[in-house]
Amino acid sequence: MLQKEEVLLIAYFIAVIFLLVLFVVFFFIAFQRKKNKYLFERLEAEKKFEKELANSQLEIQEQTLKNIAWELHDNVGQLLSVANIQLNMLMNSAPEKFHQQIIETKEVVTASVTEIRSLSKILNTDVIKTNGLVASLEVELERFNRLNFLVATFKVEGDEVSIKSQDEIIIFRILQEFFSNVMKHAKANNLFVHLSYKENALEILAKDDGVGYDASVHHGNSGMHTMKSRAELLQADFKIDSKIGEGTNLFLKYPYTHDKQS
Repeated sequence: MLQKEEVLLIAYFIAVIFLLVLFVVFFFIAFQRKKNKYLFERLEAEKKFEKELANSQLEIQEQTLKNIAWELHDNVGQLLSVANIQLNMLMNSAPEKFHQQIIETKEVVTASVTEIRSLSKILNTDVIKTNGLVASLEVELERFNRLNFLVATFKVEGDEVSIKSQDEIIIFRILQEFFSNVMKHAKANNLFVHLSYKENALEILAKDDGVGYDASVHHGNSGMHTMKSRAELLQADFKIDSKIGEGTNLFLKYPYTHDKQS
């Protein structure tokens, strides 16, 4: 009888211990799930905050560029137009020996007005929204060719896909930053830009034949950081390759799914 009670008591203790172990295990699993959920929600909140902050910064930058575009077009452009009118009046009263100089000055002023209007177009967000990515790039590259900075070649492959205008602006600004670096540092003779509209993504290749640089060395380039940050906003693959003496290549792959999810 005693042995039977001992067996039951041992069985009881084993059952209690087993239940306690199960309780601890389930409590630990529930705690980990709750902790993981909290960490995930916190990470998502941080990512959302960073994205909103980046978007806000972009909006401020775009508004600033838009204001500059208006100032260039409405104020500086108007002043140059007035200067051109005054030069026409001066032509009628000036001695003939000064006519050639006045004509040359008029040509410079006229060219300046053209460039300012062209520049105001690529700075103004509304114009980029209206014209779209391809047309805006054409205006930018034609400006380089017109000013003889270098020879710019533009190629579009595939059927153009409609992309959210805000994303087009970001893509354009990434390329514009790359162009700016080419003008400032590359000492290039040629610039090539290729847009390829694939089935699921827009692939962009931009490259120059300039002096290049050692990509393995960190240069602390703020323009590079800006391009990378903007590409991250688009969830796009972004890469820049360069070698000394072999120019610089930019590759951007923008997934259409980002446009649908935005």
